[in-house]
Amino acid sequence: MNTLLGTKIGMTQILSEDGNAIPVTLIQAGPCTVTQVKTVESDGYSAVQIGYGQGKNLSNAVSGHVKKAGVTPKVIQEVRCAETPAEIKIGDALDVSLFAVGDVVNVTGTSKGKGFAGTVKRHNFNTSKNTHGGNGNVRKPGSIGSMYPQKIFKGKRMAGQMGHEQVTVKNLAIAYIDTEDNLIGVKGAIPGPRRGIVTINGMKGVA
Repeated sequence: MNTLLGTKIGMTQILSEDGNAIPVTLIQAGPCTVTQVKTVESDGYSAVQIGYGQGKNLSNAVSGHVKKAGVTPKVIQEVRCAETPAEIKIGDALDVSLFAVGDVVNVTGTSKGKGFAGTVKRHNFNTSKNTHGGNGNVRKPGSIGSMYPQKIFKGKRMAGQMGHEQVTVKNLAIAYIDTEDNLIGVKGAIPGPRRGIVTINGMKGVA
């Protein structure tokens, strides 16, 4: 079980041993607290539920649920497992010691919301010409289908809500770890704005 919740701090760079600058994204990872352990016998599947942050004005249902763990988390997330780890118990703390420099992880977050966007910005459509006979409506999408079958197929690229969706960036190498301040630096960019909640999932293998 090598999964942590964290907060995106922002991007910076560190110097490698050979003097190269490595772009990294700093994440305030954990500490997370185990709020529930699910097993096949009791719940039908194996999972570990972890909480992160300091929540305010929790509902009575959530407060009662996390009372045994002794925390008031801001975010609660469930992590599926092939087998429930025997050593995991409610109230256990998880921190950056789960990872090491060189580990490969997947980072999941919510991308920045761009609002309602047209096809040029959202799907990188070409614009029509605005000179030599152009009609001046250079950012219109143009035709969206033929007369038959007289409907618009699902998945047609059109204007609409852009961003603010779950995005996972895979195969990011951990380049920096600070166990005192619970900081993890992953090589490259991750989705979401600063102070956004992200999930770090460990993978097998070393970068």
